Amino acid sequence: MSVSFNHTIIAAKDRTESARFFCELLELSEAPSWGPFTNIQLPDGVLLQFAEPPVEIQMQHYAFLIDDELFDRAYQRLRDGAVEHWADPQMKKPGEINHGHGGRGVYFKDPAGHAIELLTRPYL
Repeated sequence: MSVSFNHTIIAAKDRTESARFFCELLELSEAPSWGPFTNIQLPDGVLLQFAEPPVEIQMQHYAFLIDDELFDRAYQRLRDGAVEHWADPQMKKPGEINHGHGGRGVYFKDPAGHAIELLTRPYL
């Protein structure tokens, strides 16, 4: 059997708000949800499950490889929404994007404080 990534649970302060943030930013639709999860599904079938844990949320990093057209639209949404963003993961280049690996990338935080990266070319 081959290996593929199926799903992950992303801790959220408000699972509905976090799911809506990603749906609007990345032009995704909600998937059927159950129990403590609000779910969205990526085009490759990976399920993102947002849940509100009973503990303090520790920041995680999530990177999304997207095409140039979606990057343009998502980056415009970040700017229109006045979402603070950086060209680098150290957050030393505010209000910029990077041009690493022959593409473009940007870093920002989601509603739960996770470090999110959008990039148009994979590192490898």
